[in-house]
Amino acid sequence: MHLLIFMPTIHRSADWKICLYAADHLPPHFHVVLRDGREALVEISTLAAIRGGISRRLLSDALAWAAENRSELERKWQELNP
Repeated sequence: MHLLIFMPTIHRSADWKICLYAADHLPPHFHVVLRDGREALVEISTLAAIRGGISRRLLSDALAWAAENRSELERKWQELNP
């Protein structure tokens, strides 16, 4: 039996997308996925990278969007991870 993991895209730009997994681990975080497949996990409350090999420079646009939409990210995290 295969487990299907739900990961909706919250926002997409030309070079990256922000996704959240359902039933994911703490702390509350989102995934920034670049077009080339590299990925970073970013804590919602601090916008600090938890894991991933993407430079802050490459993440800057995604982090700027996240800072402006933090309440939406927090709300969606709670919805997917009750």
